[in-house]
Amino acid sequence: MASIKPHIETKRFILRELDDLDEADLFEMDSDPEVHVYIENNPVKSMDEIRHAIAFLKKQYTENGIARWAVVDKVSSECVGWCGLKYFREPLNNHVNFYELGYRFKKKHWGKGYATEAASAVVEYGFKHLAVDMIYAITHPDNVNSKHVLSKLGFHYVEQFDYDGDPTDWFELKWADWGR
Repeated sequence: MASIKPHIETKRFILRELDDLDEADLFEMDSDPEVHVYIENNPVKSMDEIRHAIAFLKKQYTENGIARWAVVDKVSSECVGWCGLKYFREPLNNHVNFYELGYRFKKKHWGKGYATEAASAVVEYGFKHLAVDMIYAITHPDNVNSKHVLSKLGFHYVEQFDYDGDPTDWFELKWADWGR
């Protein structure tokens, strides 16, 4: 029996597994240097890099049952970005075996509330369907917009840590505090 793939709907979006049909939209997003200012400053340069990233996500779907999902506009069918939970099996900031919320959107869609809407649905999925007690998030200390999204979702700043030589802010949201 085949398993049912997660599918989430919000007011404006469908969130689903990323696939090969999303290559062009992901390339548009991830080749933009401004999108990568707070994430290693290393925009992609080829479709092969995008194909590799999609293959990596497909492996995460198989191994962990979840990964980042495409955020698809219901009206235009455009993949405007991605949002989802990544399962960390390896240690990060003295934590292991945990879910981390992440999101990334095309620059032309910044400031429209897309990250908040999609991430809110993903957090709800994590707490209600995965029954996790805690969801974590990380962001660059200067990424004011991302920190604003996390704050609106109820995440609390915990500390700054060193992530591969870069200062990184660590946030958490406990199930018990969610929605308060």
